[in-house]
Amino acid sequence: MLEREGRMSCYFRHLKDLFAESGVSVTKENKKDVDAFLHEQVGVEYKHCPDAWRAIKKVTQGTERARLATALRKRFGVG
Repeated sequence: MLEREGRMSCYFRHLKDLFAESGVSVTKENKKDVDAFLHEQVGVEYKHCPDAWRAIKKVTQGTERARLATALRKRFGVG
């Protein structure tokens, strides 16, 4: 689930494939942690969604996508 009060968190709607690739299920319980983790991974202060999205988009379209997917899997993945 990627919904928050009827809408998706920030840029999460663009990351469905990355979450699936990572085996990460974003829930109401973990979405803030996932969001903070993604900000940290791209070196953007938490809660600066537009800056985070720009950085995450660059990473996910480049050669570091696998690194980010692995980091997400290690931190939030199942199994």
